[in-house]
Amino acid sequence: MQLVSLAQAGNEITQDSLKREDLSSLDPPEMKGLDELLARSMAIVNVVRPQENGTPQVQAPSTNSWFSSKSAKKIQTPLTAVTSVIDGLKRLYIEKLKPLEVAYRFNDFASPLLTNSDFDAKPMVMLLGQYSTGKTTFIKHLLKSNFPGAHIGPEPTTDRFVVVMSGSDERTVPGNTIAVQADMPFNGLTTFGGAFLSKFECSQMPHPLLDHITFVDTPGVLSGEKQRTQRSYDFTGVTSWFAAKCDVILLLFDPHKLDISDEFKRVISSLRGNEDKIRVVLNKADQVDTQQLMRVYGALMWSLGKVLNTPEVMRVYIGSFNDKPVNESAVGPIGKELFEKEQEDLLADLKDIPKKACDRRVNEFVKRARAAKIHAYIIGQLKKEMPAMMGKAKAQQRLIDNLQDEFAKVQREYHLPAGDFPDVEHFKQVLAGYSIDKFEKMKPKMVQAVDDMLAHDIPDLLKNFSNPYQ
Repeated sequence: MQLVSLAQAGNEITQDSLKREDLSSLDPPEMKGLDELLARSMAIVNVVRPQENGTPQVQAPSTNSWFSSKSAKKIQTPLTAVTSVIDGLKRLYIEKLKPLEVAYRFNDFASPLLTNSDFDAKPMVMLLGQYSTGKTTFIKHLLKSNFPGAHIGPEPTTDRFVVVMSGSDERTVPGNTIAVQADMPFNGLTTFGGAFLSKFECSQMPHPLLDHITFVDTPGVLSGEKQRTQRSYDFTGVTSWFAAKCDVILLLFDPHKLDISDEFKRVISSLRGNEDKIRVVLNKADQVDTQQLMRVYGALMWSLGKVLNTPEVMRVYIGSFNDKPVNESAVGPIGKELFEKEQEDLLADLKDIPKKACDRRVNEFVKRARAAKIHAYIIGQLKKEMPAMMGKAKAQQRLIDNLQDEFAKVQREYHLPAGDFPDVEHFKQVLAGYSIDKFEKMKPKMVQAVDDMLAHDIPDLLKNFSNPYQ
């Protein structure tokens, strides 16, 4: 406070001034607007006790009430007391959604429990593609500089997942270190084991773009069953985990590598539920002439249509994202103009990511809440089908074998959309490691709390802030 007083008096803060000035004689600093802010906060948050001796006694609620025991009376903080949309989502998750996830082990079947770092993390952009399609060069092109640990070459050079993010200095952090840091949103990667963490690292550097966006560079997707079995970790599972966290997923293709291998097909299939995040980029398009580019574009659209299994045509950005000028001798002046427009469209899309980050957080939160509610219905249905005394092992095996039918029962009973249900085979694999009899019975109050959150709390939260994108 004495330093603030010195600064308000117009003095330069140096070691010499601190020695010369008599700090004890300084007036307290002026804190403009503090009284008004405190009065407003007290009016919103504080709880008023009954009057004693004619004077109302005011007591501020303890933050421990958010984590109080069942026997303690919970004092829920009103939505008007939060400072941002993200702050409100944190509170809603702790109070209403997390108890449901913990009760029915949602974190083991779908996604790990969320932490504060998951809400506060910067928007992420993940790049996927076969080797030498220009993923690392694309990041370098956007940063206009190299980043620590970047290796570029015609052969498979990036052999690990590299997260490029903002930092005070240029350095690389090993995966085991970054996965246990509480302020990083990568704690959930510990479930993939040390084999993956040895192939995971964080590249930090000071850069204005990285202050708003984090990039995820991935190893080149291999082709053939033999190469897939040589990986020491679940590559598809890791990409699926990052896909759920990312705001945009860039699928990069090379005009000379249009074949979609078995592993690449599994990777694209693992992006199910995140189709709105996918952008397809035909990179290095200036290496072929206009006639060849027309045929390459058609072949790429045909391949994507078979893999994505959707009637809609996905937008494909065409360009050459590197530091070299466009090869005008191959594509001609018309091709150069086309590339420049396509690159501008893609870069404009990437620039909108920070603006839409808050909206994306709300979207992912609502999606997670619906998935957790359906998961609770499924577990409750399976628990109800279990016998009370004998024959539990046989009953569990019968339920697992007929899991598709149980999903249909839940869908009909609660009028749920079929597209929101989890993958049956994955659910069977996880469920086989549990005893259904040990799960909690259906708790309608928990589900009702999530329904109230989706119907009232989140709309009220967005209404309290004039612009949810800020």
